[in-house]
Amino acid sequence: MRFWLILILLFFAVRYVLPIVLRVVLTGFVRKQMRNGGFGVPPQSRPGPPPAPGEVRVDYVPPITPKGEKPPGFKGGEYVDFEEVK
Repeated sequence: MRFWLILILLFFAVRYVLPIVLRVVLTGFVRKQMRNGGFGVPPQSRPGPPPAPGEVRVDYVPPITPKGEKPPGFKGGEYVDFEEVK
């Protein structure tokens, strides 16, 4: 009998009390994050104004290197054509 009473009390606690407690805790957390700017969008992913029709907006242009010169820190080699062998 004692087991069933504890089980019913746990069920009601989880069903009715836990959502109220979680709502209060999460509301406080979200308010704190909003005050500190924790949910802000990083500047690089913030969308800018949409381009006018017929125009193209480029977010990143890689640096131009002279032909034949490898950029600093380049650890690769030349492209080798790949053929699958069965």
